[in-house]
Amino acid sequence: MNEPDSSGILNLDNQICFALYAANRAVTARYRPILDQLGITYPQYLVMLVLWEHARQGQVTHVSDLGRRLRLDSGTLTPLLKRLSERGLLSRSRDPGDERSVIISLTDAGLALEDQARDVPARLLCDLNLPPERLGALRDELRAVLEMLEAGSAPNARSSL
Repeated sequence: MNEPDSSGILNLDNQICFALYAANRAVTARYRPILDQLGITYPQYLVMLVLWEHARQGQVTHVSDLGRRLRLDSGTLTPLLKRLSERGLLSRSRDPGDERSVIISLTDAGLALEDQARDVPARLLCDLNLPPERLGALRDELRAVLEMLEAGSAPNARSSL
């Protein structure tokens, strides 16, 4: 028979994974009404962010690169791209140099949507009342956690993931 957990390690409020999960859901919910005005979902917004970034840098975007950048498999990414294509925001074509590879290109409507989306981050963050340096530190810390998790080298900690 197991002894009761006196340290509270199995309490929901002590779980880092739950704090991340709940924060993710809250952020996504906060984005929803803002992105509804643009006619896109949060995952579609993330796709568009990468495509706009590549377009500004004059880079060609392959589906495989997009998947790596967003950490999405093709089964998740393909329906997103299909819906964005149906909305007229992007087009997909085979890479002439490698028929196995698909290139994503923004349409004029997709490029124009970037201008409409410029205020999305500010609109989301205005209610948080956090100084920019604290937000930057939080982003950097979350990136570090992600890197450790992806590398499989997350150190053992007293609190639970």
